[in-house]
Parts: sequence; structure tokens; C-alpha cells
Amino acid sequence: MRIGLTFDLREEYLSRGWSDQQVAEFDRPDTIDAMELALRTLGHEPVRIGGASSLMERLAAGERWDLVLNIAEGVSGIGRESLVPAMLDHAGIAYTFGDPLCCALTLDKPTAKHVLRSHGIPTPDFAIVERAEDAERVAIAFPVFAKPSREGSSKGVTARSVCRNRAELRDLCASLIDEFEQPVLVESFLPGREVTVGMLGTGPEARVLGVLAVGLTGGAQVYAYDDKERCEELVQYALDRTPFGEEAARLGLAAYRAMGCRDAGRVDVRADANGALHVIEVNALAGLHPSHSDLPIMATLQGVTYTDLIGRILQCASRRLVREASPSVCCGGARCGC
Repeated sequence: MRIGLTFDLREEYLSRGWSDQQVAEFDRPDTIDAMELALRTLGHEPVRIGGASSLMERLAAGERWDLVLNIAEGVSGIGRESLVPAMLDHAGIAYTFGDPLCCALTLDKPTAKHVLRSHGIPTPDFAIVERAEDAERVAIAFPVFAKPSREGSSKGVTARSVCRNRAELRDLCASLIDEFEQPVLVESFLPGREVTVGMLGTGPEARVLGVLAVGLTGGAQVYAYDDKERCEELVQYALDRTPFGEEAARLGLAAYRAMGCRDAGRVDVRADANGALHVIEVNALAGLHPSHSDLPIMATLQGVTYTDLIGRILQCASRRLVREASPSVCCGGARCGC
């Protein structure tokens, strides 16, 4: 197949004056290199497209692909991750991972939490702070955890994210609103273990790839932005095959299906003070750096090569596309993907 690659490169936006944290969700050149090599090894023809602007120009010029492997995060706005999927839908081109609704839903954490709760999936109590003064009305017992409501890659997350009193919360919310120009999500702080659950597939066919325990060195309480950027130095990863991991897998799979995620993704799960598990985030566009991103890391720990992981993602997408082309076999579930 001729497979297009949509992505946003860090270097492109760093050259425009963006900060390291602003480009944290964008990809490195070696990620795209690795994806290309994997696709060629699998017998496909990869074609680099780039971000939404490049995609728009190439679609207008009449270029088409058999499938697009989409990891483009988008640049701005509440629907930034939905832009590339929406353009591909309009052009009638198949692509991997979340559709526009799924990407918008998982990007906006407060809305995602409402959906999780509607499915009976536990997630921490939360409040939204749109202005710094709104922090005075947050009715959640301290300590609380505060972060930008529409970011990934732990952007805006530091040791300060754990607020132990009203003054700390108010000061942090003011800082985050000023820096990220979006509401702040305030949640009950969960002091327990954290894992991330990797998924493959769509709807009823979705299955757990693995459960990855996140071990923070130095006694850190939160998986912060700096930890993710320097994970090779600051984080110890290991597969969790304990009963805790089994329960996290069950919960993560339910959350993944509830959000309508497709082909592959991740769900972050953390325990409260009593050991009860909660979903803290669903990732419809999981990172695909071969040694820096959680999904490939957990695959590698299980003996699954990077090329095999990309191949499995393509197989999941292909099976989904066959089902979508034969709606008569659908089970009738809302956006189930079958």
C-alpha cells in the first residue's frame, strides 16, 4: 500500500520561536524515520505528508494515498487533533487512529471525564477553573492536582501540580491560564501507583497489548513534563502482570471502548489512597517513538519489535475498514467500530 504519514515536527515550530514545552506533543525526526523504515520493511510505500497545512495543499493538488498513518497533533484550538482526520474524511481517505469526534473528546479532559462517568468508569472528582478567581470555589478536598485541560505529554505538569491549600491552587491556576490560554482541570489527587494500559484494535475486537508500570526515580509523586522528556534517565518502566495490572487492564479497556478509540491507543490509570483504580486520561493518538514512547516501550518489553507493532496497528486498521465497508455485519452499538 501507498501509506501517507501525517505528523507535526518539533523542529519546524522551534524554528518559529516556540518553546520546548510548546512542542512537547510534536514528533522528532527519528520517529518519522523509524515509521518509514517499518513500513518499507512491511512492504509498503511510505509518503511523508506533514501537518494539516501540507495535507491541505496536497489534497487540493489531487494527491491521494491508500491509507494515512496519522499522528498529527495539530497546532491550536480545541479541535486541533481532529483537523487532519476531518480533512481525510472529507476526501474519502482511510486513516489510522481516532476519528474527529474521538480526538476532540479525548483531547478535552473535562468532557472525557463526563463520558467516562456516564459509562460507570471511575475517574477522580474534578472541577474546571476558567479564571484564577474560580479557584476559590473549587469544592474538592485538598490535596488536589491541577493541569491544563487540553494538553498531552504532561505539558504544564510539575511538582507544583499537587496543591495542598487554596493559595497554592489559586497561584498555579493563574500561572497555567496565562501560559496555556485554556481552562485548568482540578482533580482529587491520587497518591497511589500509576500504570498506562496499551491497546490494539477497535470496539469489541479491542484488546490489551500490555500494562506498563511507571516508576519515578527520586521519590517524585507525579509523572511530570520533565520526567517524560527525560524518561530514559528519570523513569523506570516494567510490565505489570500483577492483579493490580489485571484490574487496570480491565478498566483501561472499558475506557478505550467508551471513548470510541480505534486501532491503538493508551489509557492512564492511577490508584487512590485506598487502592481503588481511576482512569486519569485516554490517549487516542499514542506516541510512536520507538524507544521514548510508552506504547512501543511496552511492546519491546514483551518481545514485540517496533516493525511488528506498526504491522499490528495496520492490521487492526485494515480489519476495521473492512467492517466499515460492510455495515450489514455491524452489531449496532453506538460508534462501536464493528
